[in-house]
Amino acid sequence: MTAPCTGLQGLALARAAVDRRAERRSEPGLLEALVADPATAAAVLAGDKLLVEDGGSGPAVVLLSPAGLPEGLLSAAQPLFLGHDHDGRAYLALAVPAGAAGADALAGEASRWAGLREVGSVLDDAGAGVFTAALALANWHAVHGHCARCGTPTDVVQAGWARSCPHCGAEHYPRTDPAVIMAVVDDAGRILLGRQASWPEKRYSTLAGFVEPGESLEAAVRREVAEESGVVVGDVEYRGSQPWPFPSSLMLGFRAQAVTTDEQADGVELAHARWWMPEEFRADIAGQELLLPPRVSIARRLIEDWYGGPIEDAADWARPSA
Repeated sequence: MTAPCTGLQGLALARAAVDRRAERRSEPGLLEALVADPATAAAVLAGDKLLVEDGGSGPAVVLLSPAGLPEGLLSAAQPLFLGHDHDGRAYLALAVPAGAAGADALAGEASRWAGLREVGSVLDDAGAGVFTAALALANWHAVHGHCARCGTPTDVVQAGWARSCPHCGAEHYPRTDPAVIMAVVDDAGRILLGRQASWPEKRYSTLAGFVEPGESLEAAVRREVAEESGVVVGDVEYRGSQPWPFPSSLMLGFRAQAVTTDEQADGVELAHARWWMPEEFRADIAGQELLLPPRVSIARRLIEDWYGGPIEDAADWARPSA
């Protein structure tokens, strides 16, 4: 039942239909001009939730004219330039603090505030890309307001894609933390999944971990698997990647071939780890004895890649990993 290794296609948060137009970011007064332009499409992000509307085909990102927003809400917003669509319409994200005055008034009968884990897999390509980029940028700005060199408050520049220190001149750019995530399989066709202690006992996922300084991706895969489960990995094959802005990760997906199969959870990252044959896996899914990561995650796609196709399970569950 194992699928051929052709790469993961259509990962939920790797989709995009808005051209980032990075060459425009240095234009003087770009943000001010776009905020004043009634033709600009603005997505409003309050904390980590975006304003969406529910329609017949599912949720969609609500796009507003910045000039039509309540003045108090607009003054509290940090505009972030996201690019242009194929019709040439400019896109902004307007990031405001969670609970900002006037934010609740934007939600109506058909619109609501939603998180990326909830709607990321069901938005269209443009919406998924807008939400992912907006959340990643907003998360970075929220915790990088001061210069890492001298501690001075920094200014937003490059249309929201950098911060500059007025004291020492240092420029700071949004960070992305690379993390490896892997479907570990053995010669018998089994997959190794693990459960963190904070999860309910029926919830399992692929193993994952951050890449350390001076480390290759393949070495990170082997190290993380060995540390968390005691299993030694040999061949490592890249399968695909997608951003995971919780708050700033890039998940790099792999299939890893096990050399040894004696698993022992480390008790720190994993409370339990075990192997599944496809038949056992199918039976546990059908009997609701196994819960999988949500469809928005690359972990889900790596498991389905091993299984050979989409999996229908009892519930998609959200948690802060990929």
